[in-house]
Amino acid sequence: MSQDMLPQAIKLPQADGNGMLPPIEISPPAVDRLYQRLQSEAESAGYHLNPDAEFTKALVHSLLINEKRYGYPTCPCRLAEGEREDDLDIICPCDYRDPDLEEFGMCFCCLYVDEATAKGNKETHSIPERRTPNKERADSQKPNQIPLPQQLSYPVWRCKVCGYLCAREEPPGICPICKVSKERFERFL
Repeated sequence: MSQDMLPQAIKLPQADGNGMLPPIEISPPAVDRLYQRLQSEAESAGYHLNPDAEFTKALVHSLLINEKRYGYPTCPCRLAEGEREDDLDIICPCDYRDPDLEEFGMCFCCLYVDEATAKGNKETHSIPERRTPNKERADSQKPNQIPLPQQLSYPVWRCKVCGYLCAREEPPGICPICKVSKERFERFL
C-alpha cells in the first residue's frame, strides 16, 4: 500500500452494545485504484490476479477494509490477530502465496492464480490452509541467528514472500520484486 493510502492515525472502531462493529466504508474508486495497481504490479513481476474481476474486486475491497481496521492489508480469507508482528505472514501478498501457487495454482484466497487459471484454462477451487496455529507460528518465527562467514562484507537479507536476496547493512524499505515492506525480510546469511 502506498503511504498516501494509509490512514494518518489508526483508531479501531468500538463495538456497540450487541458486540457489532460499525461498517467500514470503502469507495468504489478506491477499490478500482488498488485493483489496477495490484494488477500492474502482479503482471510486471510475473504473477496473475484472478481473472474474475468481480470476485477479485471483492477481495480488494476486503483488503482495504482490513487496512482500515488494522493499519495493514491482511489476507481477506484469514483471521488477523490485529498485531502487525503477529500478522506479518498474512499481509498481502502473504508468505504462503508462492508455495500455494506452485502446489495448487492459486493462493489461499484466490487473489493470485497461475497462468493456466488466468487464461481460463483451469478452474479455481479451495485449497488447504498452510498457516500454522498461532502458538506454533510464534515458535517458528523466532529468528535464527546464523553466523556470518568471515568473507562477507554485508549480511544477506531474504524476502520471505518472493525469495529476493540482497547483501547490504539493512534490508531494502520495499522489496523491488514483490513490493512488500522491510519487515518482511529475514537475515539469510
